[in-house]
Amino acid sequence: MELMDKTINSYFDVWLGPRDPRVKGWLLLENYTPTFIFSALYLLIVWLGPKYMRNKQPFSCRGILVIYNLGLTLLSLYMFYELVTGVLEGGYNFFCQDTHSGGEADMKIIRVLWWYYFSKLIEFMDTFFFILRKNNHQITVLHVYHHATMLNIWWFVMNWVPCGHSYFGATLNSFIHVLMYSYYGLSAVPAMRPYLWWKKYITQGQLIQFVLTIFQTSCGVVWPCAFPQGWLYFQISYMISLIILFTNFYIQSIRTAPRPLQTGTQTAFLPLRTM
Repeated sequence: MELMDKTINSYFDVWLGPRDPRVKGWLLLENYTPTFIFSALYLLIVWLGPKYMRNKQPFSCRGILVIYNLGLTLLSLYMFYELVTGVLEGGYNFFCQDTHSGGEADMKIIRVLWWYYFSKLIEFMDTFFFILRKNNHQITVLHVYHHATMLNIWWFVMNWVPCGHSYFGATLNSFIHVLMYSYYGLSAVPAMRPYLWWKKYITQGQLIQFVLTIFQTSCGVVWPCAFPQGWLYFQISYMISLIILFTNFYIQSIRTAPRPLQTGTQTAFLPLRTM
């Protein structure tokens, strides 16, 4: 395993250049192998889980879903607050921000973005709850594509561009997740359902975040700084892929009748957690 890690790391170093030394030795970042294994296990469970549950009764999971959604709401709120304050403290430039001019604020951003990376591992549970509750119609290509790729993408981001222009998409996504996970958690409490007025805005908010992320990332291309251009082009491409898949899903969803409220989890109109 150690030899394999060294071989993989050497290829990455040749391909992408030297890593950011500020994250050296951080949990899960030293080697790519754990992230890859977690992702492979996720895909294996996505494939085998529905087969295992086929002839079994669905689990309710209501109690644990309340705790899960509350926990991710609080984590998302923490990340959003820390990212916003870090950007302000570092005087980040909206149009293009490199990874070494923000002083101590850069380290604050890096620490928060590590939690953002780690949250993508936690969010594998979204799919596992679908499997246990036999909500297999929600395990779409879009959903699996997003979950399987995000953990891997952010491993690379954390190792090579862990601050600077990388902050924007994570900040927007953390805000959207505050709204989304709070909705899912509160919807598990019947008395709260009449007051959950923001449900209809979440899907639109997800699409808006894609567009804003493309715009802000494109600013770094038009008005470049020391932030690596290749990462910007990759993010634009990835956001476009999500917009295409998400728009198709949204169009298909609004053509069908709304499903009954799925307490504590996603409905047909709220398909994924986004970048």
